Amino acid sequence: MKRTITLIRHAKSDWGAAGLSDFDRPLNHRGNRDAPLMGSALKEKNSAIDLILASPAKRAFATVHAICNVIEYNPDTIDFRPDLYLAPASDMMGMIQSIDDQYQNIAIVSHNPGLTTLANMLGDRQIDNMPTCSIVILETDISSWQKLKRACATTTDFLYPKQIQ
Repeated sequence: MKRTITLIRHAKSDWGAAGLSDFDRPLNHRGNRDAPLMGSALKEKNSAIDLILASPAKRAFATVHAICNVIEYNPDTIDFRPDLYLAPASDMMGMIQSIDDQYQNIAIVSHNPGLTTLANMLGDRQIDNMPTCSIVILETDISSWQKLKRACATTTDFLYPKQIQ
């Protein structure tokens, strides 16, 4: 049975607001432009996502909502997980392994360096860096999320805003 993991890095955030914590940084103009653009790219891939796990950081929250609007995913069903904020790849892998097997096509919206490390840990293509608002799609033939392990997936797509525009 084919399962798909879509990794999405949050869009470009605004560093200009003095006094804001890293967690509370909003998207900047480019981030607000790129998130729906990448949602359209994801929709073109016919990616019928069953479950989205996302960091609750403001920039990830805004990114996932913009993408959900385009791919017609109900934003009320996003599973915001505080542990995804700046999570290392090993923690994200553990989260995936705990997902109910009823879900076939999942997405994680989070941060670097964890996302790039996870893409390289699972996939068959070396990715030096997932830029802001980039998407990596991984396909695997595992029968259960619990069986997820290193190098068990094929990297089918690596999309980023500068490539799409």
